Amino acid sequence: MNKHHAPFRSRPFSAPDHLPGALPASVTATLLGSVGDVAFVLDADGVILDLAIAEEELAASGFEAAIGKQFVDTVTIESKAKIVEMLADAAAGVPARWRQVNHLTDAGDVPVRYLVIRLNGNGQMIAIGRDLRSAAAMQQRLLQTQQSLERDYVRLRQAEARYRLLFDMAAEPVLIVDAATRRIREANPAAHQLLGAKSGSLGDQLVSGIVDPADREAFVALLGAAEAADDIAPLTLRLRNGQGDAVFSARLFRQARAALLLVRIDAIDGGSIRHEHDSRLVDIVERMPDAFVLTDRDLTILTANAAFVELSEMPSVERVTGAKLGQWFGRPGIDLELIVGQLREHGSVRNVSAVLNGASGGQEEIEVSAVSAPNGDSECYGFTIRNVGRRLREVPVGDRLLPRSVEQLTELVGRMSLKDIVRESTDLIERLCIEAALTYTSDNRASAAEILGVSRQSLYSKLHRHGLGNLVADGN
Repeated sequence: MNKHHAPFRSRPFSAPDHLPGALPASVTATLLGSVGDVAFVLDADGVILDLAIAEEELAASGFEAAIGKQFVDTVTIESKAKIVEMLADAAAGVPARWRQVNHLTDAGDVPVRYLVIRLNGNGQMIAIGRDLRSAAAMQQRLLQTQQSLERDYVRLRQAEARYRLLFDMAAEPVLIVDAATRRIREANPAAHQLLGAKSGSLGDQLVSGIVDPADREAFVALLGAAEAADDIAPLTLRLRNGQGDAVFSARLFRQARAALLLVRIDAIDGGSIRHEHDSRLVDIVERMPDAFVLTDRDLTILTANAAFVELSEMPSVERVTGAKLGQWFGRPGIDLELIVGQLREHGSVRNVSAVLNGASGGQEEIEVSAVSAPNGDSECYGFTIRNVGRRLREVPVGDRLLPRSVEQLTELVGRMSLKDIVRESTDLIERLCIEAALTYTSDNRASAAEILGVSRQSLYSKLHRHGLGNLVADGN
């Protein structure tokens, strides 16, 4: 074993002959009483014969009343086994080792670390103890300090998360610039959008590059002035690539001993540009062939496009604004509730099949996609509704319509009960088999009944139910 990792063992005196021989009893008592904070003289049975106390607090805790008691009876129940082991080891001559026990006192449990040594041949022992309350108090303070640091760390992480959320969601373009290198440390999404840059591409770029080359000296002068004073008047400069004018303001702050500049940008033409973009977006949504509806959290319609007005069979958008979206869905409390439940849990849903009922009684098969978005202190929902009735190819059977494929049968889930779907599927299969049997037997119903394994009367009944062929028995 490596000597650096070997367990430590107590080292006795190497030259015992140098030590004095038999010491006077007074010297021995003084020596033993001074070694620890408390010392007990025990007989062979572990009864306390005498004690010496070097610490005033231990004396005040009632240790002097221990004389005449069993040493094991002065400690807590959890420490009794340790006392028994120490006394047994001392009686057997096993090398002594320090053990911690807790004494029962009027002031509560007192932790003491003991070393029990056998004194002479008559079995007397001495227990030398050191008070551990100061060490326990120090450990407690260390634990409290560690917990306080953990709480401060959690608060710091929470504050950082709030700062990051505020920084990213701010509508105003903001840059964090290193004052020494003039390079961008951070830029929020609004700054990337204003400058026409890809997300994250502004990081580590020279901040002077965001303005027109002719205005860079003025911009650098503004940053230098912000380092020297707090109240610097904003400066109007031209953005790069002819993106318009903007008002720049800067302020110095320090973080982790580094000087940083907070640069705010207020685009003068940005408002009109964004307004123009918003107008174009509204016009595109209004012209969309698919229906679009914007609702609040309670599913009250805030606005809708012309396609939804037409699909809902309402006379104007004013008539749908303020109404509940659920009044047009096929199964109130089912279709829309399922969609909104998924929307609130996941933030978006795609291509959910449903039925929309028009105000005049019409019913259309639809697919719904939706997304949630923040709206002040609450949220709003945007729904796109596509009419898919024309995509469902169906074949007429009498006065009913039956699907022609398994895919179309599964599309009935949510619009019909399972019992109705199974009945429709059974009717479809039965009709197709009868038609195939009649074709195979050249319309000989007796042979068709034999092929199908049914009686003539049963076949005629099924022909009548499906409206197939001449209903008069042909005698074949």
